[in-house]
Amino acid sequence: MTRPAIYLDHNAASPLLPEARSALVAALDLVGNPSSVHGHGRALRHLIDSARVHIARLAGAERKQVVFTGSATEAITQAIVGGSKSFAADAVVISSGEHAAVGKAAEASGLPIITIGLLADGSIDLDQLAQVIGEAQGNLLVALHWVNNETGVVQPMAQINALVGPTRHTLFVDAVQALGKIPLDFAASAPDMVAVSGHKIGAPAGVGALLVKAHADVVRLIPGGGQEQGRRGGTEAAALIAAFGAAAAAFAERYEAAGVAALTARLEAALPAEAVVFGGERMGNVTNFAVPGVKNSTAMMGLDLLGLSVSSGSACSSGKVGPSHVLAAMGVPGALADCALRVSLGWNSTAADVDAFTAGYQSILERQRARQGQAA
Repeated sequence: MTRPAIYLDHNAASPLLPEARSALVAALDLVGNPSSVHGHGRALRHLIDSARVHIARLAGAERKQVVFTGSATEAITQAIVGGSKSFAADAVVISSGEHAAVGKAAEASGLPIITIGLLADGSIDLDQLAQVIGEAQGNLLVALHWVNNETGVVQPMAQINALVGPTRHTLFVDAVQALGKIPLDFAASAPDMVAVSGHKIGAPAGVGALLVKAHADVVRLIPGGGQEQGRRGGTEAAALIAAFGAAAAAFAERYEAAGVAALTARLEAALPAEAVVFGGERMGNVTNFAVPGVKNSTAMMGLDLLGLSVSSGSACSSGKVGPSHVLAAMGVPGALADCALRVSLGWNSTAADVDAFTAGYQSILERQRARQGQAA
């Protein structure tokens, strides 16, 4: 199978950074268990501790606040399901634009779910959130995303922190798309827990982390042994964790936010005049747009044949192309949402990649218009 020549789906997974690859391969040559006290075990423990330092630095956290997990989904589930028990929550508050991992974890908590709507620009309805908090009779576990994975909309986290932070309620933030691109400053900010992921910043898939404040004694989903400060049982995947740490150390140098934003602006300037770009204040690497009448399934197939990899939104639905709950929550009509494509750039994206996409999409548009003209 020939790999796509141009990869523009970094929000799904960012290509492996060279530093992460080197760390992964080196760690795979080591033998032992990181919990063992002999030299082999200590060597692996050193890799994990070093990675913890790098991720803490990138997230503005203290080293002891970083708990490694097998994925961001596990971290999210630990925070919501475990946190709902630890904090004796009476309800879970989410938004209608959350990733499926957050919604499913809220369901798994068994608690009532209060859903906050999105405004037309993709931001969370702060007035509605304030009303829910103000009227709450019991404890709430508020679980919200920082950056939307489909639209790239950056949520007003300062206002969310101000609304939830001073209250008795618990705040969990899905920062999977924010890590490395927005200063998190976890240690000094309001959230009690934050989830991050390795494969969004150039590490392999299969490793994530839950950032946890000391007071958040979250009920463990995986009791096991005493690994990860007693917060997550199971022998750590030292090689994956080492690669995550190496990616965290290198990402800030490899990912140049202003340059990526300039490429995104270049892409949007070349879109057809009738294109609709979704979302207000967005992360500088994401364009989610639609041209009326050009179905995303058709466009993605054509682009894939041209060696261009993009998506229609979340990559967590077994490769299915279906209606976007995020765009629906923003009030986008279904027929237009069915035409939405997400192009997400990253650390190795170039102007040539962007130009190839715009040329490829234009060729698909012209072919469709030609067929429509012939049919008429």
